[in-house]
Amino acid sequence: MYPNITIDEKKLRDNCDYLSRLCNDHGISMLPVLKAFAGCLPVINIIASCGFPRIADSRIENLKRMRDLSQKKVLLRLPMPSEAEDVVRYADISLNSELKTIRALNEFAKKNNIIHKIVLMFDVGDLREGIYYRSDYLGMIKNILSLEHIHLYGIGTNLTCYGGLIPSEAIDSRLASIKEKIETTFPIQLEIISGGNSSSIPLLLKGKIHPGINELRLGESMLLGRETAYGTPIKNMHQDVFSLQAELIEVKTKPSYPDGDIGMNSFGEKPAIRDEGLMKRGLLAIGKQDVNLNHLTPLEDVRIIGGSSDHLIVDLKDQDYEVGDHLSFSVNYPALVHLMNSEYVHKPIKK
Repeated sequence: MYPNITIDEKKLRDNCDYLSRLCNDHGISMLPVLKAFAGCLPVINIIASCGFPRIADSRIENLKRMRDLSQKKVLLRLPMPSEAEDVVRYADISLNSELKTIRALNEFAKKNNIIHKIVLMFDVGDLREGIYYRSDYLGMIKNILSLEHIHLYGIGTNLTCYGGLIPSEAIDSRLASIKEKIETTFPIQLEIISGGNSSSIPLLLKGKIHPGINELRLGESMLLGRETAYGTPIKNMHQDVFSLQAELIEVKTKPSYPDGDIGMNSFGEKPAIRDEGLMKRGLLAIGKQDVNLNHLTPLEDVRIIGGSSDHLIVDLKDQDYEVGDHLSFSVNYPALVHLMNSEYVHKPIKK
């Protein structure tokens, strides 16, 4: 069945094992981030079987699908107050930054007679979620500690995802200083200091992660074998765990430039098209509804020209392709996320 995004199980396991060992060698726990899979259990089960004590996703709907897995479940995106009941029910740990939401979690945890763990997020400069690190946060800590069904399990920060802030020893020390201030002010010891994501891999490889950091949340590095601070491949890891295959539904030689006045295309854009004369063109049965075509790289000697909602158009370069043939593409992280979320794309696992 096509199109499909093929998952190489051995290479995925290799990547999990390598990163897990790398983290363990530096006294850091790896939290695998599964949000790219859109709750696809056959793929999630591969990672879950690699021995991780906790797994993480950003959507509570996906954690619901994982409820039968033995690992502790972590909700990465800050909970909506309206989903607090489900968060308590399906997540063992959630990342938080708002007292109103934490109080809502406390109420539902009380009703269910359980203790819900939270990791309180701090913004150390990237400007996405979290309490800004220069603000006065001790009053909030005091309020959290007064909640009988909330356990302040740890603190964390996010880097690079919005502001592009590059992890460094100095940036890490901001979070470590917050830990020290909390623990010297209150009679508690924080168990988790979650210091970032795949953008921290360069620091980790150099052995320069702050010693106070004991967890990294790793997604893209695990899946695509690259760090996200500079986008470079990680040595000894696979960058080709995933590949896209799509089927040719038309092969014809046509002019390369539209015949007439040019207006907007189906996405409201005025296309920039070059006149390259006659061209052998292929239409593939996948389109912008499934993936951003700019995030695909052909693995054969063809060139992506463009596409529409349901079609990908390629220059076949006068090669001997026929209708029904299949072309393959490598994918980046945004492409992987979109393809896994498309119900029209099949997800076979290569054993």
